[in-house]
Amino acid sequence: MEYIVNQTRIVFMRGDITEQNTEAVVNAANSSLLGGGGVDGAIHRAGGPQILEECKKNRATTGLCHPGQAVITTGGNLPAGHVIHTVGPIWRGGNQGEPDLLRSAYRNSLALAGANGLRSISFPSISTGAYRYPTAKAAIIAVSVISEFAAANELPEEIRIVLFSDQDLQVYVDAWNKMA
Repeated sequence: MEYIVNQTRIVFMRGDITEQNTEAVVNAANSSLLGGGGVDGAIHRAGGPQILEECKKNRATTGLCHPGQAVITTGGNLPAGHVIHTVGPIWRGGNQGEPDLLRSAYRNSLALAGANGLRSISFPSISTGAYRYPTAKAAIIAVSVISEFAAANELPEEIRIVLFSDQDLQVYVDAWNKMA
């Protein structure tokens, strides 16, 4: 599925985030930036030790990456030249500021891509794995932030939402169609 907002191409697809050839991929990281499971572990494994080394340097200078924040590193051995690490919120029922933190994670990732002149970026479904954010609720936030950002900014020119399962892909496409 593909849509155009302003001049930005927004693509919904099933796939593997580590195989995307966009200029950046987004890592659903944990606050330590030192790797973990799910998307985070897959990106660190596929990208190699360069990513971890840059994460360690970043952590030494700025400390933990808190929910909603984002930092950029090399892509190491990934097809993408950069990884934007963002920390989504852990789902605690939705009344602990989780929606605002998830919005910030998407918005700050997009802003960081734009500030670095990146023309393309791929997102996973942030916080919906180990952090248990309900996928349907996360999808509504993701598509609204991405749409609003694309409407107001020139970069990135292409934003991909890369989902690991057909079911998640359908949830995100449905969220987009409800918003439209």
